[in-house]
Amino acid sequence: MTHYRIDALRQTLVLAAPSDGLPHCTFWGARLPDGADLAQVAASAALDLTGGMLDANPELTLCPQTAAAFPGQPGLVVRSPDGTPLRPVFTKAGTKRTDTLSLAYTDEDLGLTLTFRFAADAATGIITASTTLDSDTPVLCDWLAAPVLPGPQLADQMIDFAGRWCDEFQPVTTPWATGIRARDNRTGRTGHEHFPAIILPARGCTNTGGEAHALHYGWSGGHRMLAEELPDGRRQIQFGHATASDPLPGTRFETAPLYAAFSDTGLNGCAVSFQRHLRDRIVTWPQPDTPRPVHYNCWEAIYFDHSLAALTAIADRAAALGAERFVLDDGWFKGRNDDTTSLGDWTIDATKWPDGLTPLIDHIHGLGMTFGLWFEPEMVNADSDLARAHPDWILGPTTQPLGRGQYVLDMANADLRDHLFTQITTTLSTHDIEYIKWDHNRVLPYNDAAQTRGTYDLLKRLRDAHPEVEIESCSSGGGRIDFGIMAHTQRVWLSDSNDALSRLRIQHDAALFLPSCVTGSHVGPRTCHTTGRIHSISFRAWVAAQRHMGFEMDPRELTDAEAATLTKVTAWYKANRDWLRTADILRLDAADPAIIAEQQQAADGTRFVVFAGHAGTSTQIAPRPLRLTGLDPAASYTIDLANREDISSLSRGTPALKSGPLTLTGQSLMSQGIALPYDLPDSMWIIEGHRA
Repeated sequence: MTHYRIDALRQTLVLAAPSDGLPHCTFWGARLPDGADLAQVAASAALDLTGGMLDANPELTLCPQTAAAFPGQPGLVVRSPDGTPLRPVFTKAGTKRTDTLSLAYTDEDLGLTLTFRFAADAATGIITASTTLDSDTPVLCDWLAAPVLPGPQLADQMIDFAGRWCDEFQPVTTPWATGIRARDNRTGRTGHEHFPAIILPARGCTNTGGEAHALHYGWSGGHRMLAEELPDGRRQIQFGHATASDPLPGTRFETAPLYAAFSDTGLNGCAVSFQRHLRDRIVTWPQPDTPRPVHYNCWEAIYFDHSLAALTAIADRAAALGAERFVLDDGWFKGRNDDTTSLGDWTIDATKWPDGLTPLIDHIHGLGMTFGLWFEPEMVNADSDLARAHPDWILGPTTQPLGRGQYVLDMANADLRDHLFTQITTTLSTHDIEYIKWDHNRVLPYNDAAQTRGTYDLLKRLRDAHPEVEIESCSSGGGRIDFGIMAHTQRVWLSDSNDALSRLRIQHDAALFLPSCVTGSHVGPRTCHTTGRIHSISFRAWVAAQRHMGFEMDPRELTDAEAATLTKVTAWYKANRDWLRTADILRLDAADPAIIAEQQQAADGTRFVVFAGHAGTSTQIAPRPLRLTGLDPAASYTIDLANREDISSLSRGTPALKSGPLTLTGQSLMSQGIALPYDLPDSMWIIEGHRA
């Protein structure tokens, strides 16, 4: 038996590899001491036998196999081209260890090779793992799991994520029990409904304390997840592409990267690892030293009603409020007056833009803003020149139900990708465009991994040709957010809902994986277009300032008082965005369930800001103290209220923060917390802190 350990900051993964079979994980948890005896670690994890069992426990390997009499779900389902099931028996073929651990296993009779790869990041604390199946002859692979890891025993629940349009990242808590919790996302994209991740909190875990394991599958197509508890009590977690994502015989199949995190500081420890890894290892920034610009998107101001006069007037107002980037959304291309026509015909509409986009772009640049443009390259309307010329480029039958009046294009088709590349790169090359909003507004007619790989290929070609252009991943809001798409983009549109109350919750839960610098958040219209709710400009602005701030409304609707408030909050964002870009988002455990609060803490620990949002009506009269986290207990911190002007007339007492700053130890702030002034539902307190 050979033992391997993989260490990443706070976590260790230990593998035991026999001479005649696949390896299995004997330990996944807090970092072991450097001299730990790995053989003893493995021995301590071996299970006893009793009645009603086989004479030996089939190992829960990195790819459980039916040939080994494993009683749970297998990690590989493979068939010959005629459909005959194959049940390989793998033996060790080779090991390679540099910065990456690679373990290869073969079944010589079937001509199959299974390879597991692991890489550890000492700075972010993430372990990345993947599995590859190679075959000497074409085979059908219905299911291939990334390296299968054990679920923790001291856990009563698991958390995965559901959602819908305008209400993404909904945590779903499920008790562990004998049997399977499975999700097989067949939509062909990451999906509002199926964020590809699971969190496994230990008993008693909170945001700020306790142990947690977490996994994220970095893939933008359909995925499958299962969490299974066997009758003997062992638990396994599997992630891979959705079942039968590769429908044709092939000689090579590979999972996406599986990102693993462990924390002994609550859910926040896992969240910080994911946030840092995405920001520092996955995203490639066109201009990494440039501050994140305040964003303006015109969609909810004008929709399809484009005119140079209206848009220049809007741009003037947006720039005066502090916007630094202007994005022209859907409706700029030939014949596009609503969402039923012209998608796929990426040439400028001469009726709306008789002189092209250059006059608008020149005006935007004259205001000191950069310019961005909306595309939806993977889709086509039935009523379009492209669909009429190339019905063969449509994915699935033309008799399928439309979604938003459109079909999906077959991104596996190289000729289609060449066509799209030519159209998009021509627009980018002939205009001064620094930003693309890349949308994806319907599910696929069927799941196919080739669709995702084709999209990745087109994005890569465009980024290679235009490395200075930033790209946002939008999919009816948050329908395609994952580490796979973020390897090709730099920003996500978290939700199509600009309702600040909805956003407060969505942003809070998305922070379990996403840093603020990639998460777009906009100040919406006074009356929200997706919920009809009306919120104060202060609440809308501060919720947007929690992430990559922008505006998405007609700024001409603002009163002078509203404009003054938005200008002030925007100025605060600009003054703080450099350190907030690399800050950790720490979710706070609020004593009042009506409070959604987080602490964004600078990488060096010298400063922080707390956003305490009042998302509902509290049951008690006075605000409960809010405890902070992640501070040096012995250090002193000066805290102050950044938005004292928002104090309500219903606050009649004298809590210290109402009148001025306080200086408290980290221990006091984390143990007793801070007493906030009374506030109304749908409002936010902003508390700034500096280490003395």
